[in-house]
Amino acid sequence: MRVDSPKQTGIGPDGSEAWGGVAQSEPRWPASLAIVIAAALNFVLPGKFTLGPPWLFPVLEMLVLVPLSIAAPRRRPHEPRLEQVAGVVLIAIASLANVTSLFLLIHQLIFNGKDITGKELLYSSVAIWLTNVVVFALWYWEIDRGGPDDRMRDDHAAPDFLFPQMVTPGCAKRNWTPGFFDYLYLSFTNATAFSPTDTMPLTTQAKFLMLVSSLASLATIAIVASRAINILN
Repeated sequence: MRVDSPKQTGIGPDGSEAWGGVAQSEPRWPASLAIVIAAALNFVLPGKFTLGPPWLFPVLEMLVLVPLSIAAPRRRPHEPRLEQVAGVVLIAIASLANVTSLFLLIHQLIFNGKDITGKELLYSSVAIWLTNVVVFALWYWEIDRGGPDDRMRDDHAAPDFLFPQMVTPGCAKRNWTPGFFDYLYLSFTNATAFSPTDTMPLTTQAKFLMLVSSLASLATIAIVASRAINILN
């Protein structure tokens, strides 16, 4: 996802450069591990909560992930377009799988609630919620500053998220750049608080993704999980 723009630079309170530095490359394995976790959570869901057989989406994800991880184990500047597209497609597949599971779970709860046991509902809602956290962490990681590959460029786009390290340079190494775990933490806190915590969205696309993430998390916790607790009681 390449966005050509002049190099962006943030200045901290002491006048030093807070962000805008360029790394050489970023390992893909943390994001790949996140995809594997999302695939595993989808695979263990009951068939009535998945689109097609439970193995369908996990297999599709692995068909993209394995060759992509072998061909490009690190995200780097000027990444080939095919690798960029494959990364986005991979996240889109995981997103579609989880959104579909959430919809089917809520549909089943509304129209056939008596056929779902409390343990089954609680287990499924937790799996969907965790997948929601992972999927949106991947989206944040993919869009910020034009994507992991563009973040390595001198002419990367302006940031989509304002991390604390970007305005307090004394708390991080010079030219600090967020990694995948930073986006995972952002996704987790947004899914639990239903709002930004220490990291603020700056662009429309970042705000939209955080809105959708909070909505999906709220639907899972407030509608599904609460119903499961009632059944258990």
